[in-house]
Amino acid sequence: MDPVLGATPVTPPMPSSTPITPQSVKPPAKPVLIIGALVIILAGAVTGYFISRSRAAKGPGGSSTGEMVKSATEVGSTDTQTFRDTATGVLEKGGFNGEGTHKLIREGGPTKTAYLVSSIVDLDEFVGKKVEIWGETMKPQKVGWLMDVGRVKILE
Repeated sequence: MDPVLGATPVTPPMPSSTPITPQSVKPPAKPVLIIGALVIILAGAVTGYFISRSRAAKGPGGSSTGEMVKSATEVGSTDTQTFRDTATGVLEKGGFNGEGTHKLIREGGPTKTAYLVSSIVDLDEFVGKKVEIWGETMKPQKVGWLMDVGRVKILE
């Protein structure tokens, strides 16, 4: 007991006999990192799966607003949001330097020619006929106008 204060003096705890060194600090366990990485990869795969299913349900072009029409004079999609560009002319077979499988000869000369591709409509059925087409303009590399055709209507 301390005669002045009347209490037992408190002594600070003794320092540990093992000093803290960089080698004694343990890094995070590898299994935890591996499991975390696998969870992140799995979450990405599941997200990608559901996104692809929602787009596949909408069909080509990612839009579910259009239906297919097939009559004696008209074939293709009624989706006017995706296939909003139109042109009129005579359809011929052949593209230019690998761009387009067909071309639409329009009034105004060669500079007005539209080069065409289509995964929806068989353009060969309309070769030599005057048609109106609906499509989506694509970025060409070698031609002035490249279009993905979604619908064709025979005019003559």
